[in-house]
Amino acid sequence: MSDQELLDGIRAKSEVHFAELYRRYFQRIYNFVYTRMRNHAETEEVVQETFLAVFKSFENYRGQSSLLSWVYGIAKNTTNNSLRRTKKQSERIELADDEDLIPRASIELAMPDEQLDLHRFREQLSERLDTLATWQAEIFEMRHFENLSIPEISERTARSSDAVRSSLYRVKRMFFDAAEASGGVALAVGGGRG
Repeated sequence: MSDQELLDGIRAKSEVHFAELYRRYFQRIYNFVYTRMRNHAETEEVVQETFLAVFKSFENYRGQSSLLSWVYGIAKNTTNNSLRRTKKQSERIELADDEDLIPRASIELAMPDEQLDLHRFREQLSERLDTLATWQAEIFEMRHFENLSIPEISERTARSSDAVRSSLYRVKRMFFDAAEASGGVALAVGGGRG
């Protein structure tokens, strides 16, 4: 099937032609995105977003470049947007202090919808924390309950400072992910409801 036949079919809303476009370009777009993301799960998400954007904006394709170049352009924009979002979220997580990880509203003073969000937050966080290795949970407790420094934790656990920092970052990220998944519980660090 030529690119023109593919285009005609897609413009006619043919699922067969959409599937052919996806089959034809998936691996190239995946490889392109992976070189920027360096993470398979995030790459898969960006590739899916890319093809969704391609399908939604097909009416805008005017044929001034090859079909593949046009799809690459959308993949590049989608990847850049994802990297910006990830960087912004990482900066928020890095800047979060221990007290920032506490939900803003107390359960007693919260409105009913906030109480529901807080309940969901606890459930989401609990599920995520259950995936931690025992040593990671211990590092979190040493840092947040015993107020040990990273070098002290490193010495006590016989793990590098980088491993300790990485583990603490992972747990902080879990807090943010749980807040997002629970309906946008507002953590004290930044920003209202999501």
